Amino acid sequence: MRITVLAGGIGGARFLEGVRAHARTRPESDVTAVVNVADDTRMHGLRISPDLDSVMYTLGGAHDAERGWGQAGETWTVSGELRAYGAEPTWFGLGDKDIATHLVRTTMLDAGYPLSQVTEALCARWNPGVRLIPATDDRLETHVVVDLPGEGRRAIHFQEWWVKHRGNVPTSRFVFVGADAAKPAPGVLDAIAAADVILIAPSNPVVSIAPILAVPGLRDALLAASAPIVGVSGIIGGSPVRGMADKCLATIGVECSAAGVGGLYGPRADGGLLDGWLVDTTDDGLTIPGVRVASAPLWMTDETATAAIVAAALALAE
Repeated sequence: MRITVLAGGIGGARFLEGVRAHARTRPESDVTAVVNVADDTRMHGLRISPDLDSVMYTLGGAHDAERGWGQAGETWTVSGELRAYGAEPTWFGLGDKDIATHLVRTTMLDAGYPLSQVTEALCARWNPGVRLIPATDDRLETHVVVDLPGEGRRAIHFQEWWVKHRGNVPTSRFVFVGADAAKPAPGVLDAIAAADVILIAPSNPVVSIAPILAVPGLRDALLAASAPIVGVSGIIGGSPVRGMADKCLATIGVECSAAGVGGLYGPRADGGLLDGWLVDTTDDGLTIPGVRVASAPLWMTDETATAAIVAAALALAE
């Protein structure tokens, strides 16, 4: 079975652990993850790819489960020295181990390698057991239009919005800078066309999944795919499992609920994304016209529980 997953963030990374575990029980299964890159930024001269790294570290067994991001056993010597110099931004911490990843990525990018090839090279160390492909090799960044006290309305990078301000500033919209000129990275369209099933991870629908869909040609490829598309809700009982999906959904005027996100994605028969929508048992009984809806326990408490979620999503695709 060929499974293609659209993913981003910690939720996407943990979901992919379950996809990999399930795939290992089925001979000749193949998993490809198309990962959001719109959180990417440059800081202190380094190219940082938070979602790609979260997936890579998680599947490589190196992630910090307690903190939820970065590597376990991290130290912060370089960040401390940067703060001592007053080097901005002081609100974004880079772990020493993480800096090594960013140095290798930046060196390769500056030498002319595209992000997809750089990601493949980095994964050779971590052996994630899943093929990771950035949604695009081109510039794609989520910027947020906000009203800052004393500064008025302006656009800031998503990282500043979330890490510095925790999303607690008046916010009017999200803009995917560079999307119009971006192209799907090599392998993305092939992974969609060749898939036996396509899964949308329980990632943030506004800042993890939407930027992937903003890459020209990608949504059309999903609409044309022969494989069924099943989404998994990251909202349980009206609250996000983790992260700031509630703040993001409120900004675009969508209810923070499994029904709200399912409606945002919409039925594929009407130009949306979904053939199936898996919700938590808390939200059992939900209906979305044109979409098959099923329920299962969606708390990703461990790899076994997450693999069971994946199995339920795949059953919905049959």
